[in-house]
Amino acid sequence: MIKRFFLIIIILCLCITTFFMTQNKKQENVVTFWTLQLGEFDEYMSKIIDNFEKENPNIKVEWIDVPYSEGEKRVLASLLSNSMPDLVNITSDFATTLAGKNALYLLKEKDVADYSQQVMNTLKLDESYIAYPFYATSAITYYNKDLVRKAGLTTIPQTYEELNSISKSFFEKTQKDAQMPTLCENDTFLKMLNKYQINSIESFNSKKTQKIYEEYKNLYQNGYIPKESITQTHRETLEKYGAGQIAFLQAGSNFLNIIKENSPQVFSQTDVAPQLKTTESGYDFSLMVLAIPKKAHNIENAKKFAQYLLNGENQLEFAKLTSILPVNKMTLLDPYFTSEENNNLSDKARKISVKQMKNLQKPVYLKKGKKEILNAINNSTQAILQGKVSVTKQIETTSQDWKKIED
Repeated sequence: MIKRFFLIIIILCLCITTFFMTQNKKQENVVTFWTLQLGEFDEYMSKIIDNFEKENPNIKVEWIDVPYSEGEKRVLASLLSNSMPDLVNITSDFATTLAGKNALYLLKEKDVADYSQQVMNTLKLDESYIAYPFYATSAITYYNKDLVRKAGLTTIPQTYEELNSISKSFFEKTQKDAQMPTLCENDTFLKMLNKYQINSIESFNSKKTQKIYEEYKNLYQNGYIPKESITQTHRETLEKYGAGQIAFLQAGSNFLNIIKENSPQVFSQTDVAPQLKTTESGYDFSLMVLAIPKKAHNIENAKKFAQYLLNGENQLEFAKLTSILPVNKMTLLDPYFTSEENNNLSDKARKISVKQMKNLQKPVYLKKGKKEILNAINNSTQAILQGKVSVTKQIETTSQDWKKIED
């Protein structure tokens, strides 16, 4: 009787062990992959997953597309519940935040050798990398040729200083605004300051920052940029450009079709040029990445799938389906991006964007409290331009607030 009891116990233990081994094996063979609002590319993504699974019959990919507005919240919740995805599509900013919390698996040089070094430099942490790059965008300058002619311009402004210097005469000659910079939208002003190498508490509290604020205050107070420049977003700027109310617009090449569809008359007068910069800066860009949580269940297979998704062929196909810029070195050398023939405005816009990828401005890294720091800067910008506060004193106050938030 006792022998039978122990035999039953042994059999039960073996069954339980076998069950968990099977579950673990199953878990090891499934890559859970989250993307941000890529549902409209279902055919593209499904084909890549099918092809990957055929080439790797022992690995399955479970693809889950998450609404953009819920992405960060869901990722944070998954990390807390220990049921995180193996590979997740997030913004580079959010990846930097997670890496700062030691929540991401760090990649080695050999893992990211196929991708643009300029892009990878922005994802570097010591001797490692916080994520794979997925795709990029880089704003360009749209301009209304008809308004430019009426203003008597013979060259297109290439820097902030050049555009600001013509804003007064432009308005006087055309009764239209040269620009409507959305100075208080998200991190717009901080990105601009970064191009002047102002990207820390110390550099912010400087005469250089004071000079920039004084310049925009002068434009604002004299009506040479719209009053909405400190309250509205790029969507309203796009509408003003489409209505022929402003001459220069900084926006991604994906907005070209919106102008074409909504404002055909203005589109017929539209040309494109490189993004505004400073004499000492590179070009801004936005980057989406593929990150692997540090406690992911299937890290090696997640890496394998990420590298497959980002190979030259798949990146080229995705770029042709969208207006994004690829990150794979070989894809960026494809004639689709390098041919000198500008057959149409879309081709020209794409090629300008790709050239900008060779001279990128490294983003600002904020240790913590990014939202609070941006609010402090944007609130100060509004107060300064409206003449409510002293420029010097407000810069000092904002610097102190910034320090408190980061400490």
